[in-house]
Amino acid sequence: MVLASLAILLTLAGYATLCAISPFGACRKCDATGIRQARKGIKLCRRCHGQRYRLRAGRRLLNASRTVHRDGTR
Repeated sequence: MVLASLAILLTLAGYATLCAISPFGACRKCDATGIRQARKGIKLCRRCHGQRYRLRAGRRLLNASRTVHRDGTR
């Protein structure tokens, strides 16, 4: 039980470090090309808007918590 808890904590710490060092990850929808094949031709990816990178979920959570903390302490 202790070993499983330690493994989960290490995994979460590793992901938090990854989000702090590299907040953007490659877009999985367009395979980081920025464009998608459509029936009528080529269009920009709707998820990344052609930027090829998206904000990681952990970084999005961190930014939201910072905003809530900042707004609550003013």
